[in-house]
Amino acid sequence: MSVVTETRVVTTAGRGGARPPVPGRKRRYTADQVSLPRVILRMAAGLIVLGVFILPYLIMFFGSVKSKPEIRSVNPTYFPTEWHWDNFIKMWDTPETPLVQNMISTIVIAVFATLLVLLVAMPAAYYTARFKFPGRMVFLFLVIVTQMLQPAVLTSGLFRQFAAMGLIDTWAAMIFINAAFNLSFAVWIMHSFFAGIPKEVDEAAQIDGAGRLTVLFKINLPLVWPGIVTAIVFTFVACWNEFAASLVILSTAGNQPMSVALTKFVGQYETSWQYVFGVSLVAIVPVIILFMLIEKRLVGGLTAGSVK
Repeated sequence: MSVVTETRVVTTAGRGGARPPVPGRKRRYTADQVSLPRVILRMAAGLIVLGVFILPYLIMFFGSVKSKPEIRSVNPTYFPTEWHWDNFIKMWDTPETPLVQNMISTIVIAVFATLLVLLVAMPAAYYTARFKFPGRMVFLFLVIVTQMLQPAVLTSGLFRQFAAMGLIDTWAAMIFINAAFNLSFAVWIMHSFFAGIPKEVDEAAQIDGAGRLTVLFKINLPLVWPGIVTAIVFTFVACWNEFAASLVILSTAGNQPMSVALTKFVGQYETSWQYVFGVSLVAIVPVIILFMLIEKRLVGGLTAGSVK
């Protein structure tokens, strides 16, 4: 009788009770029981990564508030000896670089090119994800092939084409160029999100009387919103930083974007580095604000499909 009782106790302990510690085996920590050295190591690694990414911006900031002789000195220092905050005011008053107009041009080109990409990419991605038609894979292959072509390679052809259309030195030309070269990425990333939605969702909505446009805008778009945000961010940033085509197509100083206006401070014999740093800092502010506004949805779009 005692033997049976002892056997039951051992079996119960083996099933649900706490197991005795095994000599020589390291203890495994759960997510709520992370050791202090690991926390310190992670914090140190995070600070190192933060320093690597933020150091160039700190150098730009300190350089933007230095005087020209201090920047060009033989023994430069990271921190300025005198803080010239007026550099951020003087850089807007240079006659050869109308930075206010350049900022407006950059915003207009980037915003309208992004809107044009969304207007074309959303229905194209939805149709290719929902319907199987002859030449579908060929179409998708040609879409991704266009990603291999960059404006820097096609500048001469683009100049001749828009000259024939009478659109040289206009915002419209740069809107079309930026939209064309960012359309393929937007179509592909939206296509993957639309393809991830079960077709039964569309069929249920159509049974209730919804049309194709209603299914697209009221049923599918809320479900693929992270993918749309991802496409918006990458398209906007690419349009904001575009340089090669803008340098060739836009000849008027006021029509040129900030990326081209920045080169006006770099001369053959002299460079105003304090203005170069200042304009660079001002140019990245709108992009930082955009990332701050849609950070959560952007992370959701980039990590979608990683966990099942």
